[in-house]
Amino acid sequence: MRSIWNGAISFGLVSIPIKLVNATESHSISFRQIHTEDGGRIRYRKFCEVEDREVTSSEIGKGYEDADGTIVPITDEDLAQLPIPTAKTIEIVAFVPADRIDPLQMDQAYYLAAGGAPAAKPYTLLREALKRSNKVAIAKYALRGRERLGMLRVVGDAIAMHGLLWPDEVREPQGVAPDADVTVRDKELDLADALMDTLGEVDLEDLHDEYREAVEEVIAAKAAGEAPPESPSRPAGGKVLDLMAALENSVRAAKESRGETAPPEEEAEVRHLPRKTSRAAPKTTGGKKSTSTTKKTQATPRKSTSKTAKPAKKTTASTSASTAAKKTSAAKKTTTKKSASTTKKTTQPRKRSA
Repeated sequence: MRSIWNGAISFGLVSIPIKLVNATESHSISFRQIHTEDGGRIRYRKFCEVEDREVTSSEIGKGYEDADGTIVPITDEDLAQLPIPTAKTIEIVAFVPADRIDPLQMDQAYYLAAGGAPAAKPYTLLREALKRSNKVAIAKYALRGRERLGMLRVVGDAIAMHGLLWPDEVREPQGVAPDADVTVRDKELDLADALMDTLGEVDLEDLHDEYREAVEEVIAAKAAGEAPPESPSRPAGGKVLDLMAALENSVRAAKESRGETAPPEEEAEVRHLPRKTSRAAPKTTGGKKSTSTTKKTQATPRKSTSKTAKPAKKTTASTSASTAAKKTSAAKKTTTKKSASTTKKTTQPRKRSA
């Protein structure tokens, strides 16, 4: 890989010669501007306003425009002689935990390559020190005409540097969050958690730029004189009227896309909605149904007993009185019958004497 900057890492009194190499590359498709009538290229030519003629790149330099419109020429020699230690040095100023760095500050990424055999030992020393400390190094360096902030960390067996924005270059998120007072229910959070769990994790190696591939297909088709492929029609997105229904449908669609079929218990937990049972369901749960029926049957006598028990308490005295009266009258009747029969027996012999 071609280096874009040569310098050294300043680690206290240790100096490590390094080469700065781009760690990323762009695969985006670039287009040229053309004249639509004849397909001719549109080019920009650089003219000098004073001489009114086109100039070459070797004749072009840098200049700073003052407030009054005056141009102050600045040469590469002027920038190379800046009185700062970071002109050709990546100066490490601190070591901090990685979570102290806000991802909003991260910019272009670079690899730091050891600059020759003498740099191998100090380069390895810094790499292993970063590994053991579980920290990243914060450094300052100058590149492309300005001083920048960077973060050094270990990637495999190499040291990588991420360009960082200065803290005052990151805007505050003012006016971004909704102004309305919104309340999120626990059921909605449960469904959102279920959707996150269903989507799960992904291997970043499996992701690719589908837009670039589609553009390449269009270019290949037109180059071959064929009609470009048509994009599949997508359903128009409507307004979300029911957030719970949208979350439920999202969970269901995510599971179907992964070929998963959730068991009934899991669906009941995710949906938080009552489910209608079919008529055939009691066959598999016959024991539970008979148990509940038995409980109902056993509960019926208890209710009737409790209802009849209350009036029994109130009528105990009257019942006992009536029972005693009945026994007394029955005894009187029995005594009368016995006396009558005795009288009949004793009077019969007197009639037979005639």
